[in-house]
This record gives sequence, structure tokens and C-alpha cells, in this order.
Amino acid sequence: MSRKRDYLFQRSGSQNWYVRLQYPGGQYQPIEKSLRTPDRRQAEIIASPLIAEHKARLLAARPTLTTTWVPQYEPGREHVGPEGQRIIATDRELLYLDAEGRITGKAVNGAPGFQLTGGPLTLRSLVEAFTGERAKAPVKDADDAVLETYLQHQNVTGHFEREARSVWHLYRSLVGKPLKDADRDDGRKLVAHFEGRGFKSATIRKKLMWLNAAVNLAIREGRLKFNPFSSIVPKADDKEIRLPLDEADMREAKRNLDRLSESDRLLFRLLATTGMRLGEAFQIDTEAKERGCRFVIVGTKTDQSRRRVPLPGAVLPFLPDVIKGPLFQGSTSAASKRLNKFLNEIGITDPRKVVHSLRHRAQDRLRAAGCPEDVRWALLGHEKTTVAAGYGQGFPVTMLRKWIDKIGF
Repeated sequence: MSRKRDYLFQRSGSQNWYVRLQYPGGQYQPIEKSLRTPDRRQAEIIASPLIAEHKARLLAARPTLTTTWVPQYEPGREHVGPEGQRIIATDRELLYLDAEGRITGKAVNGAPGFQLTGGPLTLRSLVEAFTGERAKAPVKDADDAVLETYLQHQNVTGHFEREARSVWHLYRSLVGKPLKDADRDDGRKLVAHFEGRGFKSATIRKKLMWLNAAVNLAIREGRLKFNPFSSIVPKADDKEIRLPLDEADMREAKRNLDRLSESDRLLFRLLATTGMRLGEAFQIDTEAKERGCRFVIVGTKTDQSRRRVPLPGAVLPFLPDVIKGPLFQGSTSAASKRLNKFLNEIGITDPRKVVHSLRHRAQDRLRAAGCPEDVRWALLGHEKTTVAAGYGQGFPVTMLRKWIDKIGF
């Protein structure tokens, strides 16, 4: 019996339910949408039309094998045979003519064939078409369970879940042995693959972080004894230095802000006035209040990055009265490309100045204003784990609001 699929999920830090609909083969764009309710039963009702349409599309996309006629020669034309003879082709028949145009023989024009419709031409689709049954997904083994346990244990979802699964599938394709038999040289095959694609060492470490953490959890639980992904990325001085946007850059950006769409203008303001990461801005789908001060919770990437961020006065006039759904739509990569293109178009062409430079600017502005280091990290998120980062709720939001307003726009 096939396992019933659950299309609903909750993001870390949000009480609302979401629906995720993915389509094989990339025929349709995947859908990940907030249902704007913390009630599971109400979410199921709201999502039911989307899920029904999703299932209908999946059914329509199932491959179907139909018989067709494949002609040897194109019908309705005169052709020259391999020995120079004249041939008249009809839909199903070939007429052979002599020099005077008399019919000297007849033959069948072609033969029956098959046509695959309704799905991409893959080995799986061929199996489904010829057998009439859906091909079974690959059986997950004990190694797959290592990743699944970690994702569930850490509640990893969305973009980070997809990245973790992608790196895991890449490793499985590069290394054909169980994790219990793998060594660091096997892990280094992943490193070599990413280096071949021009990735920086820091980026490679971030990608391998998922497998490293998953195996560490399996070791703690007694499933494995060795981690082939531990300390395998060589140290390299290849970190790309980012420069903060200076005041001249910001004046130019503000002067040309109307070049951006309304959503991207809000995104640029929010990044500039809070110093949050681009991906964190896309996590915002609700808000809360503490002593009348509006704030959002962002930073699901790591435990130390999760934090409460007050909404600065410079951005409040451009926000909805109450945030009740995703503040930004689309993908972070597309938004990054748009904002970086905007910076280039207004003359900020230094490759070290990108949209992430707004975060560096926020750090510098807080430091220049005399903001204590622990408050800076409370606002921007700890870059590495500290003992203090794990204690309590942190500083009052009203106090954080006073400091975050020092960043300004």
C-alpha cells in the first residue's frame, strides 16, 4: 500500500500551516504557499482545491503509450529510391514507377510504431508506459535514514531541506559504498566536485555541513562510528572580501530606488535598516509585539542565528499594518540577482559590493554608534556558536529597537 502523502507543513518560527506542491520533471513551477492559519483542519480545507488541481496535473502528466503509423517515405511526394527508381508515397502505400510513369510495383509505406505522450521520456516513464503501472521509487536504505532522521530531528525544511537532499544525492552518485565503509577520501570526492565548479571553500563547507551534521547525529545515536565529512575541506585563503555600502553608495541607491518594484524597494529598505540576511527576509510571514513594539522572528539557518528583530522606524511606513502572510514572494536567488543588477546599473560596480554589503554596513553603523557587541549579535545573529547565545530570551525588544534605529536608511 502506498503511503499517504502529507502536503501540509509548518515552518520553524511560524504557527501558520503551509502547503507544498512539487511536480516531477519541472513541467510546472513548484508551489509553497502560506495558508495563513494555525488551525490544521482549516488549513486542510483551504488547501484542498490546490491539492486537487495538483493531483489532476500529476494524473495528466502520467506517461501513456499510444500506437501510431511511422511512414518510411513522406506521404504526398515523389521520392527517388536507393537504386534510382521513382517512388510515389501515400499515407500507407509506396508506388514504384518506371521511366514512362507506369506502376511496376507496390509496397507498404512504413510500419506501426509507438508514441509516448503525457510525460518526459525517461527510463521510469518508459517502464510506466509499457507496464501500465507506476514505477516504484528507489527503496530508501539505512544511509538514507541517517539524513531523514537529521532533517526531522532539526526540523529542516524549505530551501535548506532541498539543499541537504541535493548534496546527499550528489554524494550517493559519486560514491558507491555504504557510509559505514566510507572514509575521508570518499568525502573528498564531493569537495573535488564543488571545486571543479569554482565554489569557494566557505561555500563548500556550508554545503557539506548538512552531511557532516547528519553523520555526527548518527554517531551520537550509535548508528555509525566514523564521519567521512569531518574536516575534509582544505584551508584556503579564497574568501571573497565584501565591502559595506558607504554613504555615497546609499545616496545613489535612494535616489534611484524607484527603479525597483514596490516589493524590491521594501526588501532593499528592510535589508539596509536591519542588516538581516536576504534569506531571512524571505522567512517573514508573521509578526509579534512586545510592549507595543513590532518585531519578527528570523534566522532558522542555525540555532545561533535565530532571533527577534524589531521593525525599524525607517521601514514601518512601508509595511502592512499587520504582517499576516509571506512578506516577500519568489526565490531568494532571483531577488539577489535583481538587487545586484540594480546596484550595477546605478554605478556601484565594485565586485566586492553586493546586496550582502548592506549587512556589513549595518554592522559598521552599529559599531560606530557604540552599540555593545552582544547587542550587535542579538540584532544581526551570531556568526558562530557562543555560550551566551543559548541563554534566555535575550534583550527586551524595546531596547533592541533603540539600537536598530541607529542603522538608519
